[in-house]
Amino acid sequence: MYLYHFGLKELPFTLTPNTNFYLGLAPHNEALAVLLTALQTGEGFIKVVGEVGTGKTLICRKLLNEIPDHFKTAYIPNPYLSPDELRRAVATELGVEGAEDLSAQLLTQKIQQKLLELHALGHSVVLILDETQALPDESLEALRLFTNLETETRKLLQVVMFAQPELDEKLAETKFRQLKQRITFSYKLRPMTEAEVEQYINHRMECAGYKGQPVFTSSLCRRITKITKGVPRLVNILCHKMLILSFGKGRHKVSHQDFVAAVKDTEGVQNIGLFNRYLFSSIALASLAAAVYLIWRVPV
Repeated sequence: MYLYHFGLKELPFTLTPNTNFYLGLAPHNEALAVLLTALQTGEGFIKVVGEVGTGKTLICRKLLNEIPDHFKTAYIPNPYLSPDELRRAVATELGVEGAEDLSAQLLTQKIQQKLLELHALGHSVVLILDETQALPDESLEALRLFTNLETETRKLLQVVMFAQPELDEKLAETKFRQLKQRITFSYKLRPMTEAEVEQYINHRMECAGYKGQPVFTSSLCRRITKITKGVPRLVNILCHKMLILSFGKGRHKVSHQDFVAAVKDTEGVQNIGLFNRYLFSSIALASLAAAVYLIWRVPV
């Protein structure tokens, strides 16, 4: 693709969360600090909420990498599960044998037994769920019941929930008041500022192997911030397309024209209304098509 052209070792703006690209911006570091502090207390539920693309899964993976060794983690990345499926997923993560063949009651007993065994060995057990807003209502209640498992001094299971704002809407319902009361720590991820977006873009380019003057000017970074509202995923999508366009034209710096074309081609960015429709359509469709054609013609 454009790797050789820009002197890169890997793609800098992929959508797959990669902790090697972790920058440690304020909102992400704050969320991680809240999580690690909350886990030390040993109490109940912990919640991190953010809009789509704000970095929840990246923080989740960073937490899994940095959590102290005495914690035993059970990680469920796709929790669209019935209560029974949730119990079996937790049992499997904890190493309960024969989980698929046990009744719900016996499975719960086996999970409690496993938690007690881990507690006796000095382990704290943490259940980490990504995209928790997808959990059905009945499964949220089953999740709450998990935290009833405790000794006289400590919960046997803590739960960390990463979710979109829809989870807060659910928790506002009366039927979930008991679960809401058990959330002892909560953090809401904010988008990046202009300065953070520029730092983020340059950092990812450097992590991917780029050496030299910034490919994205400060002026372009400001425009990218405005159009994406500082959402990392949208920043990645735009920057990737801008690099494709710049490569297709043989340039080593992205331009305002590349920005216009990338915006036109990207769903989810706000309509800036600063360019006429003809300019958008002609530049976006022709330039991006030409760039993609060149990518397939030019060897990496």
